[in-house]
Amino acid sequence: MKLNGNTILITGGASGIGLALTRLLHRNGNKIIVCGRDEGRLAGLKKQLPDVVTYPCDLADEPSLDRFADAVLANHPDLNMLINNAGVQHNFQFTEGRSHGPLIREELDTNLFAPIRLTDRLLPLLLRRNSAAIVNITSALAFAPKKSAAVYCATKSAMRSFTQALRYQLDGSSVAVFEIVPSLVDTRMTHGRGKGKITPDFLAGEAVDAIAMDKHDILIEKTKLLYLLYRFFPSTARRLLKNT
Repeated sequence: MKLNGNTILITGGASGIGLALTRLLHRNGNKIIVCGRDEGRLAGLKKQLPDVVTYPCDLADEPSLDRFADAVLANHPDLNMLINNAGVQHNFQFTEGRSHGPLIREELDTNLFAPIRLTDRLLPLLLRRNSAAIVNITSALAFAPKKSAAVYCATKSAMRSFTQALRYQLDGSSVAVFEIVPSLVDTRMTHGRGKGKITPDFLAGEAVDAIAMDKHDILIEKTKLLYLLYRFFPSTARRLLKNT
């Protein structure tokens, strides 16, 4: 896919992986639209890149998501790429003896329901474009879950299945469906967790290069090894991840 001259919406595009994608795709000559719930980060992004269009939006809140989708449909009829990047992760044990309802709801709403709802709202617009794309960012934990983030892993696994099924539905249309599957990335969400992290800029560069070559299932860095390990030596993979 051509990666200049597009109009691209990036959810959570003011920090972490999203910010790296925003900077790179903007530098490549694309019009960038960013939504996020941290208005301070959005303001900081506008100072860095004044022509990036920003919208405050809590995607976990359905009315807020609908208002945002309405604004995109009304103001950006040239939109031809949606990057579903926004996500949250909470580490907890269900055996702790207390309810985790709010944490569970936030992860499900942000990581799973929001990207599916936003895709549903914006797909009719994307289908009117001659060349369009939906890019979903999942995780190596989609196929190799870890002990400490059961709900997060479940949301990423569900998004991986959704992405593959949506790709089947859109086969033969003008909308390509890509999945970016990172290994551990050095962001605020992963602070204090794990070693051997890749940088958001490295991930963005790898992902953009792969999309430009029309590679639809994009496994980044150690994800490739983990995928093969889980596929051919599942018991070994489970043993390694059981206590992470």
